[in-house]
Amino acid sequence: MKTNLKELSEEFSKNLKLDYDLKKKNWFNIGGKAKIFFKAENLKDLIKFLKIIENKENIFVLGGGSNTLITDDKYDGVVIKLANNFNNLSVLSDDIIIAGSSVSDKALSEFALENSLGGFEFLSCIPGTVGGGIKMNAGCFNREFKDILISVQAVTKIGQVVTIPAKEINFKYRDSGISEDLIFLSASLKGFKKEKQLIQKEMSFLKERKEKVQPTRIKTSGSTFKNPLDQSKKKVWELIKESVPLDISFGDAYISEKHCNFFVNKGNAKFKDMKNLIDYVSKNVFEKTGVKLETEIKILE
Repeated sequence: MKTNLKELSEEFSKNLKLDYDLKKKNWFNIGGKAKIFFKAENLKDLIKFLKIIENKENIFVLGGGSNTLITDDKYDGVVIKLANNFNNLSVLSDDIIIAGSSVSDKALSEFALENSLGGFEFLSCIPGTVGGGIKMNAGCFNREFKDILISVQAVTKIGQVVTIPAKEINFKYRDSGISEDLIFLSASLKGFKKEKQLIQKEMSFLKERKEKVQPTRIKTSGSTFKNPLDQSKKKVWELIKESVPLDISFGDAYISEKHCNFFVNKGNAKFKDMKNLIDYVSKNVFEKTGVKLETEIKILE
């Protein structure tokens, strides 16, 4: 038996929406409605909500929506958004920051700068949130979340709070291997003392490098595919460039002129347009090079 929607609506009237439109909640600006959308104000409400639904529903936690492609069909499940109480930043000691899972990577890098902590500069170039960053071991310029994480606090889908030390996480390239049954709450992250001027200089240098090669201020969700690790010495953009015509499009779904591993919604692309483009590129790269690509963006369908 599925969740009693009447009971949920009565308990969480202010923060629970039925048939909620997700289109504006992601960077692609694509998507239909979620059967249930819940904005968790705090941990107490989140645990209460999880205990009521008793793991009877599919659950998707939506962070910044910076690497998510959402179906135009109705999502038959629960989309959870963590509110401002999960957006806190504090300094635990000279070199440790506690960050809520909905803190943006950019905000974390700026907080580290304010507190003269190095090691977080790369985050200024990563869209999305701390929770999503840990889940996929996000990174750039030879730095990843695994390099700064001490531990992550999470809640299971039955409402039990757990702490996972970083040493118990099997981090890989763009993957943490952490169970899908966990919702991240906060993280302890370690940096090192560094002069503000040097931190600012590195952040500016990295941002400059990024803006030269990656599209900005458009409807895109970052790198579409992961770089292949074992199958090829080439980067994924090189494989795409030699395998498909870069002016190919499906509806309003295009390949970015600036970086061919970035796919763009040039207007009113639908889910099927972007999915067709992803499938087309993946198929052609495999046929031409023998390399099987894996998506870096999360596809909710």
